[in-house]
Amino acid sequence: MNFIELIRRQADLVFGNKAKADHWLNQPMVGVITCSRLQAAHSEAGYELVKAELEKLSHGFAS
Repeated sequence: MNFIELIRRQADLVFGNKAKADHWLNQPMVGVITCSRLQAAHSEAGYELVKAELEKLSHGFAS
């Protein structure tokens, strides 16, 4: 499984809805890099950043 598949699965779990997860993943990352979260997740470093955002969201912290 690649980073994109992993981050999509985690986003689907956090948002409980594929459409909401896809919308969030396609939004630009704030203040880190100038690309969408999904684009960032192509690399291991980007994947870790997006994963950390999702973990914060799953615990009730705004991203």
